[in-house]
Amino acid sequence: MSATSPDRRPLLSRAVHDRAGIRRRDDDWLAAAWGGAQVLVVDPDYTVPIVETADGPRLQWRSTSTLDRDDGHVFLGEYDATAYAGVRGTRDLAADRWLGLREVGADLPEVEAGLLVEAIALAQWHDRHVFCPLCGRVTTSEQAGWVRRCDQGHQQFPRTDPAVIMLVHDGGDRCILGRQAVWPPGRFSILAGFVEPGESAEAAVAREVFEEVGVAVTDVRYAGSQPWPFPGSLMLGFTAEVTGDPTLHIDNDEIAEAHWLTRSEVADQPAFRRLPPPLSIAHRIITDWLDGVLP
Repeated sequence: MSATSPDRRPLLSRAVHDRAGIRRRDDDWLAAAWGGAQVLVVDPDYTVPIVETADGPRLQWRSTSTLDRDDGHVFLGEYDATAYAGVRGTRDLAADRWLGLREVGADLPEVEAGLLVEAIALAQWHDRHVFCPLCGRVTTSEQAGWVRRCDQGHQQFPRTDPAVIMLVHDGGDRCILGRQAVWPPGRFSILAGFVEPGESAEAAVAREVFEEVGVAVTDVRYAGSQPWPFPGSLMLGFTAEVTGDPTLHIDNDEIAEAHWLTRSEVADQPAFRRLPPPLSIAHRIITDWLDGVLP
């Protein structure tokens, strides 16, 4: 089975709604759709209202009867003939709980997970683009929340920062797990880093691995992707095989420790070593490797 088949998708890559991008400039359609839209409130801390149901936690959607369509809403798309939107607000809405994407994302059905990731990503982008990066003037939202424009006509569009995350193996039964210096003791994952300007994703894999643990890699293979809106990354998953000397030389500025571990040592996950939670693509890549789906 492919690592990117529907049954093995990373949890935050499960979006099934139609983003309906063609509708973002259609003011008449948006106005008509607003009356029956379902709206998700995102607070300043990027948490959202949650209700507990017999099937688990669900997003609490709000009708538009008490909302102003021009009050900073973003159009998220359509699903099953219903329009969905996000709006910024505070915790004045009664809810069982207010939780963030990290806390609830893994427990939501695929349609709600996809809509939540999109809503959080756009909220993060709007908060970081209040001012025009070209002239410094205040920007305003246009096109249903998908453009910001200043009074000089400079437009800003949502952007995603590509990052690579890779399971480095020896072609056999071992892989490298490391702990970033900012992580608490006991937390381990595969290696990761941002793609630099003018760099391919594959080149970023090789560079980041060498910078962090001092080994060279070859046979870089794509293993799937997942949005990570903290604040706006796209995690590109890979595997890579070490070539040459496998001795680790750790960059202590970024990596506190790193080890070669066998499949059984990774699967055992002793108390002193915690692996990434299921919400992360790292968890999916590691479990696919343990199951023999990846090299």
